[in-house]
Amino acid sequence: MSSSSVKGGTPPYLAPYFAAKAGMDSLAVSYAAELARWGVETSIVVPGSFTSGTNHFAHSGRPADTAVEAAYETRYAGLMDQVAEKPAALAPEGADTSLVSDEIARIVALPAGERPYRVHIDPANDGSQEFSEVADRIRREFLTRVDLADLLTTR
Repeated sequence: MSSSSVKGGTPPYLAPYFAAKAGMDSLAVSYAAELARWGVETSIVVPGSFTSGTNHFAHSGRPADTAVEAAYETRYAGLMDQVAEKPAALAPEGADTSLVSDEIARIVALPAGERPYRVHIDPANDGSQEFSEVADRIRREFLTRVDLADLLTTR
């Protein structure tokens, strides 16, 4: 499981979450090549922000240090509310988290060798898919240039 925050739009105040997701994405990319010769397929699922049913941004947490929070508010007045409201407004009506679980179930049900390397489920379209397509293309080209193209697919 990745996140569109790895390569897409990232609102402030969620850096630890974004860093953790970026690490997981990088690990999956590395393991995909390392495990290909063992026949282990990798599918990286990249959900965007889903606020319906999760209140993801609104409930992402508050700092325990209220003095620091107050200091931030002097320079970023209302930013927490904006971070909670604006991304939620980008998601189209009916964008429910079940879209992610449905896609995972679809991928798992596919025959071996037909599973996609990376799939985006991002109703808000924060740009992650376009960025990932470039990064994944560069990865494919690099592995091909160093004579490791066989690591791009499983046997």
